[in-house]
Amino acid sequence: GGGRTVTAPQFAAAAAVVVALLLSAKPELHRWLGTLRKEELSAGLQLLLLSVVILPLLPNQGYGPWEAINPHRIWWFVVLIAAVSFVGYFAVKEAGARRGTIYTGLFAGLSSSTALTLHFSRLARSQPDLVPMFALVILLACGTMFPRILLVVGIVAPALVVPLLLPLGLMSVAVYGAAFLLWWRMPDRHGDAEIALANPLALRAAIGFGLLLAAIMVLSKAVEAWVGGAGLIALAAASGIADVDAISLSLAGMTDNGLASSLASAGVVTAVATNCLFKGGLALAIGGRPLGIPVALPLVVAAVAGGAAIGLV
Repeated sequence: GGGRTVTAPQFAAAAAVVVALLLSAKPELHRWLGTLRKEELSAGLQLLLLSVVILPLLPNQGYGPWEAINPHRIWWFVVLIAAVSFVGYFAVKEAGARRGTIYTGLFAGLSSSTALTLHFSRLARSQPDLVPMFALVILLACGTMFPRILLVVGIVAPALVVPLLLPLGLMSVAVYGAAFLLWWRMPDRHGDAEIALANPLALRAAIGFGLLLAAIMVLSKAVEAWVGGAGLIALAAASGIADVDAISLSLAGMTDNGLASSLASAGVVTAVATNCLFKGGLALAIGGRPLGIPVALPLVVAAVAGGAAIGLV
């Protein structure tokens, strides 16, 4: 009611403008498409098909125990995470070719900071001269994880943005601050190394994440029913080791069904803090002390700061 009806001439004029803009950007689009590998394009088209065609057809109601499995909602979450990871994945490819490894560290946190931490921790053993740069890139990627989680959770449950702003903000400051100090003290800021990230648009990865999300949604409902809030925090701590997104989205989604925002935000921060500790442990155990100490210390500080701040909001 009250909306204007778009006439055929108006629609044609708008379409002409869009076509003109696309034609003007033709060289850039050709260059970008030329960087895509066949499997990346195929996976993107498959996920696009499932998102645009299949998503509207999925039933938007709960099934299974506690009606915790909502096919439409789960796949919408999968599409959301894939979209954010898509930006990070291709930004890493673009920045890696043009800007170097330090820039790609910022974008890699949109895709998978855990995978990046593991990758560079392994390289640190064989390339000790590049350890300071590896530590810097890991911290940049880990720092990007905090605003990424805030963005994703805020899209699903806007009410959680305010209680998460202080804890995740402090965690960002702790990690980005340490990264800045490393960069400031680094004699050679032009080192380079390849960053290998998995294609987030791969259909197998998307389905795997959807299954993990469904399992955590059922577990979250079960724990809430059987144990209560303390059980949800424990589940968040355990889940954060493997995947922060799944438990964060599960808790955010539960706020629609009565879960208190304070408990949901505490669970999200707990998962993020656990993930920080896990990545710090990875860097220390695999990369050794030269890499592990400058990476683990800021991540521990971030975990403690986030945990302390969640009690203040």
